[in-house]
Amino acid sequence: MKLHYSQKLKPLARNFRKSGNLSEVLLWKELRAKRLGVQFLRQRPIGDYVVDFYCHKLNMAIEIDGVSHDSKVEQDRARQNVLESRGVRFLRFTDEDVRYNRDSVIREIRVSIENFSRNMS
Repeated sequence: MKLHYSQKLKPLARNFRKSGNLSEVLLWKELRAKRLGVQFLRQRPIGDYVVDFYCHKLNMAIEIDGVSHDSKVEQDRARQNVLESRGVRFLRFTDEDVRYNRDSVIREIRVSIENFSRNMS
């Protein structure tokens, strides 16, 4: 299923990519170029929102929650609920985990990719 997005988000997503925080840059090094077997896009608009990373094939979003998310917990939850109602699956990691436990984060993403791929077959 193709998920459309608001065209007004395109410049915003581009700015997010240019000014990515350290955790996003570190995780992007692992996700880009299909290193985990599927393609991810960084700062991808979906509907009226922008997710940190998105895999179209698996309809899976990855979000990194840092300090900026502390004051937006309810907004994040509402946004996730809307996107999940459209079939998007979410993985969430803390900024700290990506910085200091990246191997565990990558393992969890790999397992999720395998599970999601298996369920699609």
